[in-house]
Amino acid sequence: MNKNIELPNINPASFFGEKNKNINYIKELFPSLKVSSRGSTISIKGEEKALLFFEKKLALMLDYFQTYNSINFDEIDNLMHEDGHLLVSKKIKDNVIVYGNSGAKIAAKTINQKKLVVAVKENALVFAVGPAGTGKTFTAVALAVSALKQKEVKKIILTRPAVEAGENLGFLPGDLKEKLDPYLMPLYDALKEMIPLEKLKELVDEEIIEIAPLAFMRGRTLDKAFVILDEAQNTTKMQMKMFLTRMGKTAKFMVNGDLSQVDLPKKQSSGLAFALDSLKNVAGIQAVHFNETDVIRHRLVKKIITAFEKTENT
Repeated sequence: MNKNIELPNINPASFFGEKNKNINYIKELFPSLKVSSRGSTISIKGEEKALLFFEKKLALMLDYFQTYNSINFDEIDNLMHEDGHLLVSKKIKDNVIVYGNSGAKIAAKTINQKKLVVAVKENALVFAVGPAGTGKTFTAVALAVSALKQKEVKKIILTRPAVEAGENLGFLPGDLKEKLDPYLMPLYDALKEMIPLEKLKELVDEEIIEIAPLAFMRGRTLDKAFVILDEAQNTTKMQMKMFLTRMGKTAKFMVNGDLSQVDLPKKQSSGLAFALDSLKNVAGIQAVHFNETDVIRHRLVKKIITAFEKTENT
């Protein structure tokens, strides 16, 4: 079967990329088809089923390009995903979460980041689960900052268990704050991109933004707040129950974690895994599962995650 596709009202050179790198990459993704391009025409030859799939995915790529005036390998990978159509869905096309320092747009960039934005709008408790580098923490903090700026909440609370790759908090140098800061650094880093440093210091001093270890949540009722539990795979069952039962009537809770990086003692099971299983059918709670297609670090990170998963499953 043969088919010619005309590119609609776009500059072919921009879509194909510098030295045709985009169109060449697209060709690699469809090895069973013979794909060629000339001017604004793409010609395809191959079996009907594969050709129709190519046409469907190319339409998504063109839609994405027309919307954002650019496209790269990572975005092409995401559009190739089963849920790729969500990247150009009208429901979540406006993907800017909040404007950061100097007006920088903080946006949901992948399918599951966009799913996470929608999930938080529609649910009081959301779990974001998946490997490192997928933007779980960064997206969560952006959603919290947006909620604070929109006056949907009165404060942001960021917390995580003080468990890290076998290290013991008591052996670290310095006072309590100095001991805890390394564990909370990913949260600080995200906040620094969204709030000017002086303003951030002011919000922390006034306890409008609170960054504290999980143990400090015990006995509290967290209300009118956007609360994020990060590195939740390192909570025990009791710690997870303690945290989730802190939820006040008007709070938003987010729980982030990576079940492939549990640092608890071998005899202790993860509170995150237990919560995901126990709460999977509870209304008002949603879990968004991230994978290697959401990785926004170096492209090699995707390959590393995939390779590790293959080895673990053999």
